[in-house]
Amino acid sequence: MNKVLTYLSKPQNLVLLILGVVLSITTIGPIISIVADTVMVHTGSIDSTNTGLLSGFTLYNWADLFTGRLSQANLLLPLKNTLLLAVFTCIGAVLYGGIFAYLVTRTNMKFKKLLSSIFIFPYIMPQWTLAVVWKNLFYSSAVTGGSNGLLVALTGIQMPLWWCKGLFPSATVLAIHYAPFAYILIGGIFRNMDANLEEAATILNTPKRRIFFRVTLPMVMPAVLSTVLLVFSSAMGSFPVPYYLTYTTLATKYVEMSVARAGEASILAVIMMVFGIAILSLNIAATSGRKNYTTVTGKSGQISRVNLGRHGKYVTAIIFLVLTLFTSIYPIISFATETFLPNPGDYSFLTKGNWSSLTLKWWTTSTNTDSSLFGQCGILHNTTIWNAYFGILFVAVCCSLLAGTIGTLVGYACSKNRHSKWANYVNSMAFLPYLLPALSVGVAFYVFGSNIGIYNTYLLLIIAGTVKYIPFASRSALNSMLQLSGEIEEAAVIQNIPWHKRMFKIIIPIQKSSIISGYMLPFMSTLRELTLFMLLCSQTKILTTLLDYFDEMGLYAFSSGINLILIVTILICNAVVNKLTGASINKGIGGN
Repeated sequence: MNKVLTYLSKPQNLVLLILGVVLSITTIGPIISIVADTVMVHTGSIDSTNTGLLSGFTLYNWADLFTGRLSQANLLLPLKNTLLLAVFTCIGAVLYGGIFAYLVTRTNMKFKKLLSSIFIFPYIMPQWTLAVVWKNLFYSSAVTGGSNGLLVALTGIQMPLWWCKGLFPSATVLAIHYAPFAYILIGGIFRNMDANLEEAATILNTPKRRIFFRVTLPMVMPAVLSTVLLVFSSAMGSFPVPYYLTYTTLATKYVEMSVARAGEASILAVIMMVFGIAILSLNIAATSGRKNYTTVTGKSGQISRVNLGRHGKYVTAIIFLVLTLFTSIYPIISFATETFLPNPGDYSFLTKGNWSSLTLKWWTTSTNTDSSLFGQCGILHNTTIWNAYFGILFVAVCCSLLAGTIGTLVGYACSKNRHSKWANYVNSMAFLPYLLPALSVGVAFYVFGSNIGIYNTYLLLIIAGTVKYIPFASRSALNSMLQLSGEIEEAAVIQNIPWHKRMFKIIIPIQKSSIISGYMLPFMSTLRELTLFMLLCSQTKILTTLLDYFDEMGLYAFSSGINLILIVTILICNAVVNKLTGASINKGIGGN
């Protein structure tokens, strides 16, 4: 008893114990719920119909999914498509983000500061943004059906079906969305790389191409590996992009099967979870087994920059300026334009110069009697939209406060007990949800919330969002807490200063920038989240699910307006945080 009381007398141990129990329940509990759901009988589902059972347990779902008549369509094809999508997304993100990181940090390319600032926009924006822009730009009534996109309206050029729908556009859009990952991770390595090895190779008359492939690239491989692991897991669980661009994956197949084949759909979610856990294991193995070579001398302060030539530095900058403007600025212009069109795809104001065709009805209509709006008021007068907007803001604020606080406490407690197995367990529980695909986490909380009666409540959304985004805060807090010397807090302990005062007066002020980031990242991520929440509430409860509802109704002006509102809100929040704290996602990479 004395040992227990002594152990619990230290605040970090008590925090670690409480958080360990809470995180185990909120992380492992939903996983157990979804695994159990795969063998349960679902009334009205195919397992109940074919087995004649109304309740209890059965292995029918597993047998039918893996060996049944529809196993090819329901499992093998979506699994193959998902893996292809994840692999090509990784390749695209690493190449696009990595090349841009190299040009910013190791060459004399022009306009670095501007390019570095807007390159990260696609990741800040909602994931489906570029997918909708792709549709609005390239779709045509002759090839894809529906209304014509901007390209057909202006030039008459009709892109082939493989360009408009399927693997290519889905992988391209996701690669652009996750390219900032590669830019941040690989760019940081390029910027801080020791130039001594490259200088030694140059002295030995080694060709520049050989230096790049035999010296430079191996030094950035850890960052490339980290990018691949993060992007692969995220791409596997992506729902909006393949859904909008008509590509069947495990995520889209789950939504398709979730009613008639509920148990088999849960198995698909479990398969996505297994891949997430396997990725976490690979990351641990790669990190722990990595060889490390150090030298006695210090790091060279000189960075060898590649000269792109008198014209090359401008040509390269212009190419990336066009690309980044298309992926960062054009979506905002596109969504704004869509909200003023009289009908979807009617670009007569451009093709015929008929600017009078533009209309404000989608924004300013104050009644629901206009038949062209299908019984809806304009965006500015639409209570459903604004209730959903304040709903997602409420969820985002609550997730931010909870995830930021819990993550900070996890970082503090784990840094104080860094050699403890229990601390390592708690840290792993806090980080695991990040590597699980968002849809599988959403499915787990859907089953979990339905079982305890909190489905379609803000409480369930807040719990799911908090658990999913705790890793942002915990990693940020852990890294910052490890930088603090133990003597700082020990001096306060000697003065008998209570623990809560030590936290608020000493520890938090010292590392406020990292801690504020731990609060803001969950906030902005929750604002643009659809995949995690789409199964947990009705479509009109929050703004991201309401957008999906308007798309299904064909009211693209409303969905474009919601996209615009979300993008502007997120960009304003990001700018305010940068202004107040000086924090920037691309700060220090070399965009000067």
